[in-house]
Amino acid sequence: MLWGRSDFERMRAPAKTRMLLACALAVVWAFIPVPPAGADEPLPGRIGINRVNLAWVSRADQERVLKEIAASGITHIRLSLSRPVDKSIDALEIADRLGLKILLEIQLGNKDYYSSQARPRTGFGRIWDVQRLSDLDLDLYRAQLRSALRRIDEMGIRIDGVEPGNEINYSAYNGDLAVYEKPGRQTPRNVSELANRSAFERGLDAYVGGLRITREELRATVYSRDALLISAGLSDVGTGEADRRGMERLEPGEFISLLRKRGIDALVDGYGIHLYPGRKNDAALARYVTRLLDFCRPEGEGKPCWVSEWGIANTELSCPVDDREREVAVRAVRRSFAELMEKGRLKAAFYYDWDTQPVYSVWRCGALSPAGVAATEANSGGVAR
Repeated sequence: MLWGRSDFERMRAPAKTRMLLACALAVVWAFIPVPPAGADEPLPGRIGINRVNLAWVSRADQERVLKEIAASGITHIRLSLSRPVDKSIDALEIADRLGLKILLEIQLGNKDYYSSQARPRTGFGRIWDVQRLSDLDLDLYRAQLRSALRRIDEMGIRIDGVEPGNEINYSAYNGDLAVYEKPGRQTPRNVSELANRSAFERGLDAYVGGLRITREELRATVYSRDALLISAGLSDVGTGEADRRGMERLEPGEFISLLRKRGIDALVDGYGIHLYPGRKNDAALARYVTRLLDFCRPEGEGKPCWVSEWGIANTELSCPVDDREREVAVRAVRRSFAELMEKGRLKAAFYYDWDTQPVYSVWRCGALSPAGVAATEANSGGVAR
């Protein structure tokens, strides 16, 4: 800027005058303090919401839910690719049309990815029966994924990120981990104590093979070839809960270490993780987040994390909603997330959920609740209050 003079007048100014003015401006700008990076700009990171299993509702309900989400100012959404696949793709088309950026969770429990001879592991009626990851048929997985991605691509839909699998460090979603017929005894604390370690490790090998296929099939698309690949969001179920339920699980950090030994860092852009800390004071929430995400690293030192699910319950379901206590807890978690994002250790956080789990939902009484606003508002230099 040259002090408000018109472009025409500047063009007519003598060359010497222009040079003197330029030098003067250079001196002035040299002494103006430069604000810290990001001080007045949004911090990096994807902030969004979960609305999984839209394939299970009507097209009209898909439209209604996704329009409510977009109208609430939310920009990123985690959706599922699950059976029926046609209806999953319908939801993707609506979300893309509304301008929502999509993190696509691929449900590995889809029976189309397994041989007809593969039998799911029983949950003894206490939890659903689930396929064994070691039975994942990589040829079937490739064929089914390629078909789905081609249809998505033909519709001009762009996927922002893909997350194959969900909580595969926990027996609820990985049939290679045991569910005890009768709970009550101590569950494993590390991989060496698993009931069937060899099957579990074959499952890890199959999973890494699935990641490789996912990367290759994404690169063969037009609109999603640059989509980020995120490893399965891991469960934060603790040892106490696992013992009470009689269900095997591994710590997320140990699980990621096992995958890294199998070359996962050459395939993925981030590690998925889920976080459900419960209602705690601010200091305890910060400690929980810090401990759980200890394995998340900036690019070059490992991989950053994507929190593809996180949530805090509010059991008060009456209208109008009283969300004050939950809002305080949500803002405390968001502050911890913002600090990790500034360090490059966290790249995304998707709150769970919009409207399917009554105590966790943030769509209450026909509007986004105060905690929902706090959970989904964009990061800023001021950090969530």
